[in-house]
Amino acid sequence: MGDMQAVILAAGMGKRLKNLTENNTKCMVQVNGVTLIQRMLRQLDQQDLERIVIVVGYKKDILIEYIHSLEVHTPIEFIENTIYDQTNNIYSLALAKHVLLESDTVLLESDLIFEDSVLTDLIQDPRETLALVDRYESWMDGTVVKISDRDEILDFVPGNKFVFEDIPRYYKTVNIYKFSQHFSATQYVPFLEAYSTALGNNEYYEQVLRVLTLLNNTSIRAKRLNGQKWYEIDDIQDLDIASSIFSDRDDRLKKMQKRYGGYWRYPKILDFCYLVNPYFPPQRLIAEMKANFEKLLTEYPSGAAVNSLLAAKNFSVRKEQIVVGNGAAELIKALMENQKGNTGFIRPSFEEYIHRVDTEDAVVYVPDHEDFIYGAEDVLEYFQDKDIAMLVLVNPDNPTGNFISKIDVIKMAENLNQRGILLLVDESFVDFAEDPQASLISEEILDANKNLIVIKSISKSYGVPGLRLGIAVSSDESIIRLLSEEVSIWNINSFAEFYMQIEEKYKPDYERALIRFREVRKRFVKELERISFITPLPSEANYILCRLTEGWSATELTVRLLVDHDIFIKDLSSKIPAGDCVRIAVRTEEDNERLVSVLRLLEKE
Repeated sequence: MGDMQAVILAAGMGKRLKNLTENNTKCMVQVNGVTLIQRMLRQLDQQDLERIVIVVGYKKDILIEYIHSLEVHTPIEFIENTIYDQTNNIYSLALAKHVLLESDTVLLESDLIFEDSVLTDLIQDPRETLALVDRYESWMDGTVVKISDRDEILDFVPGNKFVFEDIPRYYKTVNIYKFSQHFSATQYVPFLEAYSTALGNNEYYEQVLRVLTLLNNTSIRAKRLNGQKWYEIDDIQDLDIASSIFSDRDDRLKKMQKRYGGYWRYPKILDFCYLVNPYFPPQRLIAEMKANFEKLLTEYPSGAAVNSLLAAKNFSVRKEQIVVGNGAAELIKALMENQKGNTGFIRPSFEEYIHRVDTEDAVVYVPDHEDFIYGAEDVLEYFQDKDIAMLVLVNPDNPTGNFISKIDVIKMAENLNQRGILLLVDESFVDFAEDPQASLISEEILDANKNLIVIKSISKSYGVPGLRLGIAVSSDESIIRLLSEEVSIWNINSFAEFYMQIEEKYKPDYERALIRFREVRKRFVKELERISFITPLPSEANYILCRLTEGWSATELTVRLLVDHDIFIKDLSSKIPAGDCVRIAVRTEEDNERLVSVLRLLEKE
């Protein structure tokens, strides 16, 4: 390149990274064993630049010594900001203004991590002066812009002017810029000098760009990222997320699997792993929640007694028959840890139950059918001579999707009752079954089967996992009383309580959503059946268990989809070691088609 240089702003203290920056600078923090500055200098070194100028301040001697230890072929120069603790980045850039006047410049902040192609595409773009931007997402913080169809920057939006309703129109600056020498000399530096003189050194260099934009006096244009990964590291959580995004292929999967959600913090991840209802709640329900947001945020919830009344109303049972949990997981924990005697389980299944009991207290039935199909008679036959106090049935089962009809589950309950055995049925996914009346939650059924306990995750079937709601129902009041005593009085927050308050009037929407879902699931299964290396198994849940053939392993496919296509499916290697199986959630038709399209591409390889 020869006629271009880079300027890196690296004077800041990085206080939010706490102990990680006590003895190092922010850009010396490691992501997967490589420091931010080492990675950035390697990327710049590949661009044949005439020099790299780094503005240093905090722990400058340590940083300079470290940089000298790196193998960088491009000449490096340093500029010192001696009052880094009293100024913001406008002062650091002002110290380097003479550098901007000498050549075309790539300007970067040192707390960034990004793919190599980000820098290459920016430099190779024929347009001389560019601000790198990406579509705004909820995890982002910092400077936001509006841009035209012609990539003109219409406005730099300050924090106090940020309008959440305008988010679809917003782009976030990546804090990487390309300034032509001409732009720096005729526009940016003169305004930088004037702005600093007028407003002081505790401002940000982006404010100068905003002024130029407001004056319609700038040649700078926006360059949109095209799916490339990047992250700005300000705190420990950012560091954790960046480490999973930029880890090696296999390590990235392992790090993602250790999380239990929160994927909204990850740019562009399409989550086919975790299980919700893609067609509920409706926008009107969401709007009603939003309209009451301030009150719900600033007020205490009512407590357990009111929550039981609300849940009883929604599910048409008596309040004495129901208890509400902070997600079904809270109720599962309380129930299983207070269970006496041996417990019967079916595997493969949802592991939360069996993990809550001692190994020696678990009696496990593994269906011998290659597709993990089993019926009520199979289960009863296996456990007829087993010493158990309770049997756990997940129906539909997870991850297999196996389903036992309502009438057969009731027969199981009656059979087990004769032996004094409790039947715990988890029907978190039952609403997705082809039979819309498959649920066991009714006063009549509960009263007729005192040994029956039903647990249901509202998060999954109603598509509101962020609210953390689950219920347990039984006519055995001692069980309900036990669970009520185990959970705290304010285990449910105001948002979840309000949701239960308004949910009933949206039941017609819910029923329509389930009808639509069943139709989409059928079409999705047919599309998956057309993929040569995938065999989808029958499912009445909101997910599909798939066997893999033609040499694909579950881990290989999961890694490939995650790393190369930002699609996250469930690798079942740990649950089903004997076969190569994955679990794929059913999402919207658009999302499903995106996955199918990628699978078709892999099929052609």
